[in-house]
Amino acid sequence: MHIILAPDSYKDALSAREAADAMTAGIRRVSPSARCETCPMGDGGEGTLDALIVATGAERRFQRVRNALGRPCQAEWGWNAATRTAYIELAQACGIQQLTHHERTALHSSTYGVGELIIAALDAGAERLILMLGGSATNDAGAGMLQALGTQLLNAHGEPLPPGGASLIDLKQIVMDHLNPRLATVIVEAAVDVDNPLLGERGASAVFGPQKGASEADVARLDYALRHFADKVTDTQDIDCRGQPGAGAAGGMGFAASAFLGATMKPGIELAISQVHFRERLINADLVITGEGRLDGQSMSGKTPIGIARCARDSGVPVVVLTGSLGEGWQLAYQEGVTSVFALADGPLGLDEALVRCAELLSDRTESVVRLFQANVINKNHSGAR
Repeated sequence: MHIILAPDSYKDALSAREAADAMTAGIRRVSPSARCETCPMGDGGEGTLDALIVATGAERRFQRVRNALGRPCQAEWGWNAATRTAYIELAQACGIQQLTHHERTALHSSTYGVGELIIAALDAGAERLILMLGGSATNDAGAGMLQALGTQLLNAHGEPLPPGGASLIDLKQIVMDHLNPRLATVIVEAAVDVDNPLLGERGASAVFGPQKGASEADVARLDYALRHFADKVTDTQDIDCRGQPGAGAAGGMGFAASAFLGATMKPGIELAISQVHFRERLINADLVITGEGRLDGQSMSGKTPIGIARCARDSGVPVVVLTGSLGEGWQLAYQEGVTSVFALADGPLGLDEALVRCAELLSDRTESVVRLFQANVINKNHSGAR
């Protein structure tokens, strides 16, 4: 029996690699001889970097950068010397998981550290950048990143804007004379896990701002500031990316990547599937088990379990999703190639207990799935014998 374990991370509980290990432990209790192929996955958010490093054999590197609030932090990135490719995960520099709930401020958080990671990649000789845009604590439309790369964002007095999306309302001039010239020859791909535009009711501020500490008034203020920024960018760059699907990813980082870096936007899970050669892994596989912290209707827009299911469906391999919780619209997963879905809880659980017990629950649910799968195989063999 060949089982591929391809989970995303379970937010605040397990990384994708830890989730795959927990699944493996559950399988071993049932079938010690089963071939368990672990393939941690990600859809552009936190944990995607680790999945790509494991799959491609890239070197794991470390860089001291500023986090979303300007504090020094140690960020990881991946370097594939053979292909001159750098893997940069935004969440490593300015991820929301690095901040406590009371520290989260969508008004003033910055993507400056992402620019510092890009500079480290350029210093290494990168000819291709894979930017993973997800899990951010920011809503500055990539302004901080641009400042780190040499772009000047100035107010009416010729002074640099302070960090954060809220300050963009005071933007008077964009000066690109000192933008790092090496960016002109680098191929950039941006992996996104959402298709939201930059502005409006589906934009970065309205949809994701509240998760990052923005009040209703803050959302209106940020959307107005980002609109002003987009107008100035259009004047400077003679390009308008605000309505592009994915422009609102990571608090508008998709907008900046497209407008200033010439990035090609791709669904994160599709990029990850390609990088880890997932379709080739499906050859001779009997079952795929995937999952993440929550499955709901929004998952259909490109989250890991759905991307995995669509891919496996083409190869005729059944897919089971193990999820921490189920939200409205999760049943749509069955239309996307998912064979079955199971929630992890084994009874009434508070969030804190569920997070602590996540590995245990994931192992138990995986064991149950494999027992059922084995029984089905045995029954089929007996029917054939008759």
